[in-house]
Amino acid sequence: MFEVRPTSDREEFARALYGIQQYFGGPPTEEQVDRFNQFLPLDRMHAAFEEGAIVGGAGAFPFEMSVPGGELRCGGVTVVGVYPTHRRRGALRGMMDAQLRDMHERGEAIAALWASEETIYGRYGYGIASWGGDIVLPREWASFAQPLERRGRTRFVTPDEAAPLLQPVWEELMRQRPGTFRRTEAWWRLRTTRVPEPDKDNPARYVVLELDGEVQAYAIFKGDVKFGRGVPESTLNVREAIGTTPQATAEIWRFLLDIDWQATIKASLLPPDHPLFLLLANPRRTDYRFADALWLRLVDVGAALSGRAYAGAGSVVFDVRDAMCPWNEGRWRVSPDGAARTDDEAEIALDVATLGSAYFGATSFAQLRGGLRLEEISQGAVERADALFAWRPLPWCPEIF
Repeated sequence: MFEVRPTSDREEFARALYGIQQYFGGPPTEEQVDRFNQFLPLDRMHAAFEEGAIVGGAGAFPFEMSVPGGELRCGGVTVVGVYPTHRRRGALRGMMDAQLRDMHERGEAIAALWASEETIYGRYGYGIASWGGDIVLPREWASFAQPLERRGRTRFVTPDEAAPLLQPVWEELMRQRPGTFRRTEAWWRLRTTRVPEPDKDNPARYVVLELDGEVQAYAIFKGDVKFGRGVPESTLNVREAIGTTPQATAEIWRFLLDIDWQATIKASLLPPDHPLFLLLANPRRTDYRFADALWLRLVDVGAALSGRAYAGAGSVVFDVRDAMCPWNEGRWRVSPDGAARTDDEAEIALDVATLGSAYFGATSFAQLRGGLRLEEISQGAVERADALFAWRPLPWCPEIF
């Protein structure tokens, strides 16, 4: 058996962080530990101990995350890893259990994560809640389907100038789409705009689009310069490109696609309904790779379901199974007024992970029924549930945490 508890000092924090970092290299440096600790408090890093030695770690950022029609407190699960000497012995389950109970006590209604392996977290009640993918676009196919009447002005800004200019655009993305977390001042400074030592010779660049007197879009990108037989074979790697309006989004992408000497434009984590696919004249040339993105876990079913808005009318009764969080189990009636426990007959029976998949509106209950993820007890209940939970635009989290 393992003892699982939050780390109590910097040394324990570093050893717990090594649970995942050892798979990417050596132990974390002093500077890495200090930096990470600025947005992951000691008591948000759980560690598994065996005879006093740490053999695994699991962290949770204290986030605020956008949900359909609002925001909720969220545990952003991160840096989860077990030492290879102790795999398949229950250390991960112990940490996941302790972490979920801790989130519940803190009043965090939902938890979210990016899964390094998609078979791991369904066991702990997480479901695929958003979809995303990468593009690899040859520049010769970068024309728009319709002429763009250019507006506004683009200009480069330094990393030190970037955060206050980019933050309002990010906040607007939170208002428009579910699945985006609020970046704190420390996050902007230490993760978004920091220039790592290995990148100082070729750092990321920051550009803003000013339209109607305000910043309405920005892009963070980096060029990988290469020539072959006298011809440019460079790649433009777009880390983020976000606009507050359709015009601003089109403008910032037109800027990126027009940068000279680029043979290929790459971007990651784009949602399936990203405007770029309809802006381009040849969207199939993006070679879009569709994959799971954000995974979601309802830590408190009642609070989570009551904390989002609904698109339709009527109601549906869910019978929820939750092996790890027994406070969630039972029947819940969901309507535009929120969620409440009920003794009425269940209309849909499902696991909490399946409910998490439907929560943002990216996956319909009809799809989940087709994938044998739920049982429709009352005919027509799935259609009613889909009318309630449907949401556009689709969720988008532009950063892996």
